[in-house]
Amino acid sequence: MSAPKKPNKKGDAPKGGAAKAPGKPAGKDGGKAPAKAEAPKAAAAPAPVAAPAPVAAPAPAAAAPVAAGEPAPTKHRAFRRKLVGRVTSNKMAKTVIVEVTRSTLNPMYKKYVRSRERYKAHDETNQYKVGDRVEIQEHRPISREKRWIVTRLIARPVEE
Repeated sequence: MSAPKKPNKKGDAPKGGAAKAPGKPAGKDGGKAPAKAEAPKAAAAPAPVAAPAPVAAPAPAAAAPVAAGEPAPTKHRAFRRKLVGRVTSNKMAKTVIVEVTRSTLNPMYKKYVRSRERYKAHDETNQYKVGDRVEIQEHRPISREKRWIVTRLIARPVEE
């Protein structure tokens, strides 16, 4: 048989820690004292927020007839980057590989370092050849790796 438990210094709580009554936090007295009623806090009521005034939707623009000399209205398009590079391969159908070379200043050594990056660009007419300097522009995805389109020819190498 077991001997009766001796009370520890903090009261009759067992040695393993204070037993927590369900729904009541255990305090310094082992959870035996009744919970103190909290005084209501005088919180400032938040200022009433005025509902935003309803904004009238703009009336749909009537489709005005376009004159013969004016360009047709287009949707607003986001900014698209333009890069200049050299065609390194034109072996694929309607695709060229353009190598863009950049020079960046090394922050530690203060020397310019050349870096190159290759982009697959769309060439609808297969008119660009290896060695051509071309301008490419960002475009919506055309294939898995092709997100650029060739916009213009800048220079063609001299042929002898």
